[in-house]
Amino acid sequence: MLLAAGEARAANGAYAVDAADISEAGSCKVESWISTATNTDLSAVANPSCVVDIFRPVELTLQTNRSRSDGDWSTTIAPKAKTNLVPTGIGRFGFSFYAGGSFDALTGENLTAFAVVPATFRLSETMRININGGWLWDRTVDRHYLTYGLGFDWKFTDVLQWTIEAFGQAGASDIPSVVQPRFQTGVRYRPNEIFSIDLIYGHNITGENANWITLGTTIRFPVPEGRPARERTGHL
Repeated sequence: MLLAAGEARAANGAYAVDAADISEAGSCKVESWISTATNTDLSAVANPSCVVDIFRPVELTLQTNRSRSDGDWSTTIAPKAKTNLVPTGIGRFGFSFYAGGSFDALTGENLTAFAVVPATFRLSETMRININGGWLWDRTVDRHYLTYGLGFDWKFTDVLQWTIEAFGQAGASDIPSVVQPRFQTGVRYRPNEIFSIDLIYGHNITGENANWITLGTTIRFPVPEGRPARERTGHL
């Protein structure tokens, strides 16, 4: 169940609730994070992505997650594709869509499939609200879930951003914490256009009712030919 509960965490780096924006075609980044829990669970993630122009810009991601749950280790691979449908703007909603799945890296077994619609409402150049709604199929127990998320981002200085979010999944489960809401809040330090680091506190982030600390980094690669990317502007 840890595998199914963690699928939403391919979203905004180590955060679970995704924004509707994607970067410019030709840009790439590598997100990575390590999360440790009070019950000794652990997750170490590498999440490279690039935006390619396939009739429209599409962000392709391949997340690898090495995790420990109840003393057992596993490695999963989760490919994902995301495209923006309606651009975001101040005072209006923007929408995107992404879908993917996860596989056991050792056996190749398909573990989950998921699809999500992220919506973003920009309050200003430095504040936005993100709303996610979607579907998750946990093939290991053949159960379907509705997934949801609500987040708020505030860039309160030129280099610091605060995020708070609640998210989860709704459906039948034998483990109450799997369908209980999850919570995260953290601060991102981004001293330049290339690099950022996140420090995040979370509770029940993979459905095990524990407290988590996450340390994450993002390294961004410039768009070819010097074209400016939306991620490099002063706003979120």
